Amino acid sequence: MSTRLCLVADIHHGKPSLTKRGDAALDLMGDLARFSNEARADLMIDLGDRISDIDRDTDLALEAEVAEAFKTVEAPICHINGNHDRDHLAVADNEEILGQALGHQTLDIGDWRIALWRADTLIRRGPNGGFQLGEQDILWLSRTAQNADRPLLVFSHVPVSGHAQVGNYYFEANPAASTYPQAARARAALAQARVPVVCIAGHVHWNTITQVDGITHLTQQSLTESFTTQGEPAGAMGLLELDGPSVRWRVEGRDPMDYTFMPHARRWTPPVPPFHEIPEVAARMRGEKA
Repeated sequence: MSTRLCLVADIHHGKPSLTKRGDAALDLMGDLARFSNEARADLMIDLGDRISDIDRDTDLALEAEVAEAFKTVEAPICHINGNHDRDHLAVADNEEILGQALGHQTLDIGDWRIALWRADTLIRRGPNGGFQLGEQDILWLSRTAQNADRPLLVFSHVPVSGHAQVGNYYFEANPAASTYPQAARARAALAQARVPVVCIAGHVHWNTITQVDGITHLTQQSLTESFTTQGEPAGAMGLLELDGPSVRWRVEGRDPMDYTFMPHARRWTPPVPPFHEIPEVAARMRGEKA
């Protein structure tokens, strides 16, 4: 019997901001609830950025409105904080509004282990600002990967694949803001797993598939983003179907995706160093005979 996980990313409830159609968020939340209920999802996972932040008082009200909209979803819900949920609000504020703890968490469902990697998503301002991945966040991910005895699904707000941002409205010119500066360490932690690993994130507002070191990384489109949909909100609602070793990721809305794959535990040969550091390659580059 298959397991079904409903996914939503980057709801961005609030005033429209650049290409984010936050004015459509609550209506789309109604559609999301119907989508999840009709699919008979076993679990709903919210990948964060429930609001477009303004100030503390406004953000508290916006988060509460999104929490209320989630109440029509019949499946249990797991939330993750995005950066907009943290600009003016503490983790504890989000926990109180959503009625659940928002620390790292694992749970087993069907043949899979779900890792809710709720790493720090606060964007710090200033010359040394941006995202910062805490040492405890990396250690938790490392231990979770090492101890996994069944296929592992890792959910986070911020992706760590390091995939290119060419063409992305927000991040082509701002690639550093698309991930953690310590993303390579996160990937190294994931590579310690001896089981298949799949990573799913939001934040970057588009559907992507990237494979790194035998691990499949997915990012799901925002519920209200419009840069790929000619000004209309994408209405992206995802369904992850786990059927034995097979994974099907389907996204409905104006920016659809349907991808089926078989994750595995095989890791790749480590990349070579710069060519000038490999004697036989460096010799050829200098025109010398082998």
